[in-house]
Amino acid sequence: MTATVKYDEVEAGQEIPPVDYRVRRVDLVMYAGASGDFNQIHWNERFAKMVGLPDVIAHGMFTMAQAGRFVTDWAGDPGAVVDFGVRFSSMVVVPDDDEGATITVSGVVEEKLDDNKVVLGLTAKSGEARVLSRARAVVRLA
Repeated sequence: MTATVKYDEVEAGQEIPPVDYRVRRVDLVMYAGASGDFNQIHWNERFAKMVGLPDVIAHGMFTMAQAGRFVTDWAGDPGAVVDFGVRFSSMVVVPDDDEGATITVSGVVEEKLDDNKVVLGLTAKSGEARVLSRARAVVRLA
């Protein structure tokens, strides 16, 4: 695959529209199985509250993965991502209902680099809380 977004078609300051990613408890259970992270704070409401959390919370790496998915969906090619990093700044609380929680990810092209690379600044929120900070990706475009 090659990136579908073209380097010549993007400019610094260009915004990438937000995308919502729903998170339900079943998603966390499946992620626990895939990642091997079975910490009870990610699936057991009673335990999560016992240790002082408001409810079950999403895995940090699950949250990061949604931001990564946003980048690869935008670029059109997972192999176009050259560098990707975040800091975790808040929790995604996932209630036990049909709606769960929503992670909203948006972005902006911060800089155009040599070799058809761009730096994306990402914003990820759940409700009003910013759940990732210093979220950046470097992507090589066609």
